[in-house]
Amino acid sequence: MIKAAGVAEVTDADFAAEVIGAELPVLVEFTADWCPPCRQMGPVLTALAAEESGRLKVVQLDVDTNPETTNAYKVLSMPTFMLFRGGEPVRSMVGARPKRRLLEELSDVLL
Repeated sequence: MIKAAGVAEVTDADFAAEVIGAELPVLVEFTADWCPPCRQMGPVLTALAAEESGRLKVVQLDVDTNPETTNAYKVLSMPTFMLFRGGEPVRSMVGARPKRRLLEELSDVLL
């Protein structure tokens, strides 16, 4: 998996602890090595993780090696971004997007 700097990787095994049990809202990128738009999102996620540190946790999940979580949330397209708050998915966005747009889509959750 192409890992974004400063962005943790989560798996089926630790998804509950890292995402569902997180105190902060968590943005999960469902990603895959074979997905060019996913690679484009690397720098965006790195910047977002740095800028929103303390308000938002940003993680990546490789769909090929973590089928349980991918299927549980019915993720079909890459990249899919899912925002979790209080252990529940509150927003889902599909496809690469510029950081400005991603921040706009998250603005009402990042109070």
